[in-house]
Amino acid sequence: MAAAKNVYQLPQSYNSLTPRHGVVTLFGYGIQARVDRGHLLVEDGIGSVRRHARFPRVGHGLRRLVVIGSEGMVSLAALRWLADQKAAFVMLERDGSVLATTGPVRPSDARLRRAQALASQSGTALRIARELIDKKLVGQERVVRHKLLATETADTIARYRAELPRADSPESIRLIESQAAGVYWAAWRTLPINFPRKDEPRVPAHWCVFGTRVSPLTGSPRLAVNPPNAILNYLYAVLESESRLAAAALGLDPGIGVLHLDTPARDSLACDLMEAVRPQVDAFLLDWITREPLKREWFFEQRNGNCRLMASLAAKLSETAPTWGRAVAPIAEWVAGTLWSRGRKSTCDVALPTRLTQRRKRESKGGPPLPSPISPPRRENLCRGCGKAIQVGRINCADCAVGGATERLVNAARFGRVAARSPEARAKHVASRRRHAEACSEWDPSTQPAWLTSEVFSQQIQPLLASIPASAIRSRIGVSRWYAGRIREGYRPHPRHWLALAELVGVVPGVPNRPN
Repeated sequence: MAAAKNVYQLPQSYNSLTPRHGVVTLFGYGIQARVDRGHLLVEDGIGSVRRHARFPRVGHGLRRLVVIGSEGMVSLAALRWLADQKAAFVMLERDGSVLATTGPVRPSDARLRRAQALASQSGTALRIARELIDKKLVGQERVVRHKLLATETADTIARYRAELPRADSPESIRLIESQAAGVYWAAWRTLPINFPRKDEPRVPAHWCVFGTRVSPLTGSPRLAVNPPNAILNYLYAVLESESRLAAAALGLDPGIGVLHLDTPARDSLACDLMEAVRPQVDAFLLDWITREPLKREWFFEQRNGNCRLMASLAAKLSETAPTWGRAVAPIAEWVAGTLWSRGRKSTCDVALPTRLTQRRKRESKGGPPLPSPISPPRRENLCRGCGKAIQVGRINCADCAVGGATERLVNAARFGRVAARSPEARAKHVASRRRHAEACSEWDPSTQPAWLTSEVFSQQIQPLLASIPASAIRSRIGVSRWYAGRIREGYRPHPRHWLALAELVGVVPGVPNRPN
């Protein structure tokens, strides 16, 4: 039943399988990845709507091939093709779990893996765990202080962080981390989640607030019951896959952790590495949900209340993989270097290669030690009314903007009427009327040119005023903009203004008028 709900709501750009930010995401049923005459052939889709793509070995731009779900076939030749091209293969579920990852195969040193296995006995694991959680708490404090503007919560996290140097066991470090996480996620609990106005009748009430990170279905973050937590679980899955790839690329065993307990169904070291990068993922989600609405069609709710992502949204989130891979690279290299420096080796051993960041090569050439970070892909700017994609910088589409503009005009008119009845406004109005009445009474009709009659004004001058801006009429005869607009629409002003208006439109006596 749950799988059937994935059939509807295909994305608008569904027929495109070109790499976006180096990532191609396959979803649907009958997924295929195989090699034909040196080209990687990929295919996915739902029902009769299929997508196909062919990638050559040169100029393909592919860095990650992400498969969502398990309905399909990936050949061994396709995995070898990806390895030869230094591209990774990632298999994910939409519930926030990583099924499989594989990346470029590199030779590793057994002494590094031995040092990793003995890290708990040598004390290196405690040092690494303390440093990883310290980076995580620094990031959480920054998110709470600068994005959620919760100063007291940030100060509390800083106090927990100050206790880390005194932690003398992984258990005490995990206790400090859990206490800080409790106050950190409490600051998120009342965060509102916005949807387009047309989607609001179809959105459950508990989807409109971030809520708690603990799902009532599992007592843990797994199986989220609202969209923001479901998005966060999926982004963490993408980050975990990047952490696995980083650990394997450096010759580390992703399953032997220093902080997380070893379990058969988890790569503990990958979970350790991603701890330091989690606040960056949190900041990405926070910027998203506070600035733009979420669309109802991106999510579906299972019969038990579990909120799942539609494949179109999961594919967009997979495009953030290079960002998190670049962020976790220096963390993984530092962990590997720390284990290597504590291992037993001869003095002639060279330093561990920095394969992910190329730090030593950069420093030898005088460049920065780390590559510049990769910004996450830009999200579509959605209309707050209907959810349609619009230009960056706008809030509503042209259709939905009409209602808001009308409401603003009505409010402005109401405020204007109130302001026009104030004593100061009435005094200005009386003074203006008196000034114009005096000008009319002092005007001498004999000063008017004989050729400038009422017929001349009506037939030659007044039609030309329709093409003159109201601001030009206003500045020429010294009246209000409203009065100038009435003249432009055909109202006949006092005869004392006729000569100035004739000069404005270029009517000269004795010269036939040529309308524009």
